[in-house]
Amino acid sequence: MRVRHGTALLLRLLALAALVLGLQAAPAHAAPAAGTFRVLAFYDGTYDAAHISFDHEANTWFAQQGAAHGFTYTATTDWSRLNSTELAGYQVVMFLDNYPHTASQRSAFQSYVQNGGGFVGFHVSAFNTDTSDWPWYHNTFLGTGTFRSNTWGPTQETLRVDDPGHPATAGLPATITSSVSEWYSWQNDLRKNPAIDVLASMAPSTFPIGTDPNQTWYSGDYPIVWTNRGYRMVYNNFGHNAMDYATNTALSSTFASAQQNRLLLQEIAWAAGQDGGPVTPPDDSTGRITGYGGKCVDVAGASSANGAAVQRQRRGRPAGIRRGCAGAPARWGWSRGLLGGTGTAAGLPVRSARTALRSRAGKRDAVRGASGMRCPSVRRSR
Repeated sequence: MRVRHGTALLLRLLALAALVLGLQAAPAHAAPAAGTFRVLAFYDGTYDAAHISFDHEANTWFAQQGAAHGFTYTATTDWSRLNSTELAGYQVVMFLDNYPHTASQRSAFQSYVQNGGGFVGFHVSAFNTDTSDWPWYHNTFLGTGTFRSNTWGPTQETLRVDDPGHPATAGLPATITSSVSEWYSWQNDLRKNPAIDVLASMAPSTFPIGTDPNQTWYSGDYPIVWTNRGYRMVYNNFGHNAMDYATNTALSSTFASAQQNRLLLQEIAWAAGQDGGPVTPPDDSTGRITGYGGKCVDVAGASSANGAAVQRQRRGRPAGIRRGCAGAPARWGWSRGLLGGTGTAAGLPVRSARTALRSRAGKRDAVRGASGMRCPSVRRSR
């Protein structure tokens, strides 16, 4: 009897120890059941019409894709929701057009990703001119350092898949076609950072990149999509639509590339811990939308792209625009006027490069342009 009692007690103790060890080993954000996870996207939606346009269509497109692929998508401009209690209910966090600027929000986000939470970021969510604003985010997590330069105007490019073995790039060909975007380069060489795995970069065949000769990349190595090996995260350089700023009309869609859409969906699934293999987004577009700028485009007959509503290019144009193939503007970029000159064009102020630089506080200064419209301050790229 005593032997049996002792054996039973030993078994109970072993079971308790296994349970304790199991609880200690479990990540704070364990992967949910296959096909069921939640995404929480943060954005401002208050500066640069190109970014606002992206925010709006991203919120529509991701919600639609979530319904088709088994995840829920929630978007908010309330950054106070970036806290540990709220984040515990989500497997992936997105930054669409900014990053947190309060100590509590930053601490909650850092703790979230360090404990297994997923992250997908876009374009301006990495932009900074001073990494001391948030050293961990810019230097360690993203690895970029400060913003260095951008192309202008927005263009569609060919991306080379650098790591075909990553779940985010599963099933993609050696090169893919991007959507139209403005493109950023950074202070740090991401290739030299052992923590960074570049998933896709500008293909050598895609140069030159840009439509303004003074803000065009002619050669070089430009990572576009990458992950930090220490986290379930992916950053995407794109997320800036081509715009007619005078009429606030979108001339491109970030979700016009089926190949890039597939990459995005696989990024999200991987960030959520769903490594289920290649994803094929539905092709429900009604027309081909391939780009804007100095390269050939075709926007005729297209009113949507993979479920994301876009606006057709208008026939009217300010004086001075030259026409390219398929009737699209060529060698000039839209902003609040024309690029490549000084002063104004057709009564609209000229934007030479990026929109406003973000200050240490995360705000953007504003000036009034020649048209009387309130527009962001600007800076010329070097």
